Amino acid sequence: MTSPERRRWSAVFRVLQRDERMFAVLLAVVMGGGLAAIGLVPPLRRRYEIDILWLVTWFVAYKAGIFALVTLRPPATRGIFLAALGVDLLLVFWILWLTGGGESLFYLLFFPLVAVNAYYFGPRVGLVASLLAGGLYALAAYLAEPWIGWTPVLVVAALVALPAFALGHVAERERSSRAEVERLNLELKGTLDQLKAAQEELLRSERMATVGRLSLKVAHEVRNPISAIELNAEMLEDIVRERSGTDMEDASGLVGSIREQVKALDALTEEYLAFARFPRPNFEEDSVNDVVEEMAEFVRPVATRQGTALQVSPDPTVPPLMLDRALLRQAVLNLVKNGIESISRGGVLSVTTRRVDNAVEIAVSDTGAGISGEMGRHLFEPFFTTKPQGTGLGLSIARQIVEEHGGEIRWNSQPGSGATFTIRLPIKRGEHG
Repeated sequence: MTSPERRRWSAVFRVLQRDERMFAVLLAVVMGGGLAAIGLVPPLRRRYEIDILWLVTWFVAYKAGIFALVTLRPPATRGIFLAALGVDLLLVFWILWLTGGGESLFYLLFFPLVAVNAYYFGPRVGLVASLLAGGLYALAAYLAEPWIGWTPVLVVAALVALPAFALGHVAERERSSRAEVERLNLELKGTLDQLKAAQEELLRSERMATVGRLSLKVAHEVRNPISAIELNAEMLEDIVRERSGTDMEDASGLVGSIREQVKALDALTEEYLAFARFPRPNFEEDSVNDVVEEMAEFVRPVATRQGTALQVSPDPTVPPLMLDRALLRQAVLNLVKNGIESISRGGVLSVTTRRVDNAVEIAVSDTGAGISGEMGRHLFEPFFTTKPQGTGLGLSIARQIVEEHGGEIRWNSQPGSGATFTIRLPIKRGEHG
């Protein structure tokens, strides 16, 4: 088979993939073939004889219309097929009446018609259709004399009903099994997705563990040289200050820059070590408002030097919580530092507390540039940073501290409209794990 022919047949099979469309085609083939086959078998009553070719042609056109309706209006499929079943039963009755009633072979059309519909709709509809088929057969035999009696009618109805009920029952079990398989398939797919995510998380954890061990070793190794550089720079600064002259002023400025960079390196190593050796929290009853106000007073001089307005709004209804004061202060401080660094001169940083149901929230909002969606996906990943001298650990440490308190940390932002980080702590930590 050539490639265009293969593609053509593939397109046909794709159209017939839905059960409803396949059912429409199957019923058309069965009934159309039955009409043609029985119509070719003589004799028919001559005065009732009909044009089989004409009848089959119109029947195929009618079934094509059913197929089109099912394709265009899938939600109405069941109603369309029930209406088509009624029309088909009446059509067979009409043919029986025209071709001899009880003596016509066209009563055989009831068998495939009822059986196929029973397979689609189930045994109940199959039994109802069997009773209707028996009644219509009796009516056709009564109208087109001679009357054949009730025995043939009951036999036909019973023979139509038995395979219809069996097929309907088999179909229901098959559909139930297929639904169970699909459910299990969805569960398996979900499990595989979870397994894949867990594997990716494990790989990330292994990489982070390796980086963490390396960072810890590096931090330990560079602490002593940093301390020595700091001490020597301080001694050199004292020597420079004792002398005068333009060169000494320049030298003093250079020494000051060296000391600032050394302090930055020292802070970096301390942050790495704090992340790697996260202390066990020591919970005591304390005031969240006091922690926030103390932290704000500590950081206010830095904010003032950078031209940032620091606003603190504590909620007096916030109750005392079981918390580690030093760790919670560190978490809030990390958020405040990030906020200050994201604000240009003249911006505003606000820190608020409030009680929300059974929790306390600490919100840190800034008027900076905001956070993009791509950046937001990596915010809490260790070592992720967009700052030239950042460690990428501030937010990771903050989240770790908050989770140790049984809480969570959330953020929201619109690029260009600033960002808000919210720490949510349960009032009763035990209720939240």
